[in-house]
Amino acid sequence: MSSYYDPISYLVTEDENGWPVKKVLQRKLGVSRKLMSRIKLTERGVLLNGTRVYISALVKTGDRVSISLEKESSEDILPQPIPFDIVYEDDALLIVNKAPGIIVHPTHGHYTETLANGVVYYWQEQGKQYRFRPVHRLDQETSGLIAIAKNAYIHQHISEQLIAGTVTKKYTALVYGCPEHPEGTIDGPIDRDPEQPHRRIVTPEGYPALTSYKVIHCYPGEIGAQVELCLGTGRTHQIRVHMTSIGHPLIGDKMYTLEHRETDSMKEWIGRQALHASELGFRHPLTGEELLFKAPLPADMEMLRQRLEGGTEG
Repeated sequence: MSSYYDPISYLVTEDENGWPVKKVLQRKLGVSRKLMSRIKLTERGVLLNGTRVYISALVKTGDRVSISLEKESSEDILPQPIPFDIVYEDDALLIVNKAPGIIVHPTHGHYTETLANGVVYYWQEQGKQYRFRPVHRLDQETSGLIAIAKNAYIHQHISEQLIAGTVTKKYTALVYGCPEHPEGTIDGPIDRDPEQPHRRIVTPEGYPALTSYKVIHCYPGEIGAQVELCLGTGRTHQIRVHMTSIGHPLIGDKMYTLEHRETDSMKEWIGRQALHASELGFRHPLTGEELLFKAPLPADMEMLRQRLEGGTEG
C-alpha cells in the first residue's frame, strides 16, 4: 500500500511555457510556501512528468506538474465508534452534520467522545489513513455543518477561502423576543469579560466583530423569533454575544441569557443554546465546483420552534 495520497496535478498550457515549476505550483495549484517546503522534503517531492525535479526547473507546454502528499494519521486521537451524520464525502473532503453536545476535537479534560474520535474510527474501519483536520470549529452545544479536510492541501485552500470571505456560512437561531428591525448588522468588538474570562463581551477595546442577521419568523406574542445569521468575522461565541448585546439572546443559552430571562420557563424547552449551522458553501479545491450543503433543524430545535409557534411560555 502506497504511503502517499493520489497526486495532485496540473497540465501546463502554452501561456505557461518556460515558467519555473515553483511558479506553476504557486499560481496554478495554489501551493503555499509552507506546504511547498514540506513537499520538497518528502521522498517523491515535486514531479515533472513523473520525475522528481527541483522547483527551479522550467516547464514546457503539455508538461504535467504533480505533487504527492505523504499519508498522515491522528495518532494522538483514540478511535471510538461514535455515530455521526455524513452529509458529503469524497477523497478530499468530509462534511458532517454535527449533533449538539459533541465536542469537535479532543481538549484538556475531553480526550474521548468527540467528533474526532468518531471520524478517526470511521476512517480506520474503511482502511483509510487521514489526519483529522477540521477547517473550522463549532461550539460543543452548537449543531450543524462542519468541513473536515483530508490533507494539508485541501485544508489550506478552504482556509484561504474562509479568510477571503468567500465561504458561505449561515446559522439558524431561535432567540428571545422579536428584533425591532427585520434585518441588520451588528458591529461590536468582542473580548474576554475581565470578571469572567470564560465569557465574552462587546467592548470598545475588543477585537472587530461583525454579524449580519435576518428575521425569518416572529412567533405569536413576540415571545421569540427564528433568525438567520451570517458571520463577517469568527470570534469565540460571536453570535451568542452579539444577539445578547441587542437584547435578543439565544433561547437555552445558559452563559449569555440576560438576567430578566434567567427565570424564564422557556429555558427548559431546550437543553442548550438554540443555534444550528444550517448552510455551508465553498469552492472545491480540486474540481473548482461550487458546493453548497444544507442541514435541517435538529430535533430539539424543531420541537422548540413548534412550541414557540404555539405562542405560549407555559
